[in-house]
Amino acid sequence: MKQGLGTQLRHLIELLDGAVQQSYADAGLDYRPRYTPVMRALAGGQPHSVSQIAESAGISQPAATQTVALMLKEGWLVAQPGPTDARQKLLRLSAQGERLLPQLQACWRATSAAANSLDADLPYPLSETLAHAIAALEQRSFSQRIRDAKE
Repeated sequence: MKQGLGTQLRHLIELLDGAVQQSYADAGLDYRPRYTPVMRALAGGQPHSVSQIAESAGISQPAATQTVALMLKEGWLVAQPGPTDARQKLLRLSAQGERLLPQLQACWRATSAAANSLDADLPYPLSETLAHAIAALEQRSFSQRIRDAKE
């Protein structure tokens, strides 16, 4: 029986994230792949709000909020009050995050090279296929496609 799209995508994510997680462990890092968009957004040294991180990283605000909360708890980030509104929290890398950034960047380069290798092995590069799928779903959502299929 052919697997559904959701099942295939979850399996693909498991295969990719598992390998990336293992590469961090092999480098001696206690680090989760989901932290990478936030780390990259803050790697320039400038503090960001959660909404700025979400926009810069291309992730939803709820996803950014959850990830930031985990990263604060694990010591990767520190929060400080905003300069004009103390209720707004600005986030930056902690000393731990700054110290481990070079190791992380080396892992990211290896992951990027591995992704390029995977693209080269496929009849159609996965990165391009995913970009096309995202663009198509931004034009007409999967929810709309489901509704249309019911008619």
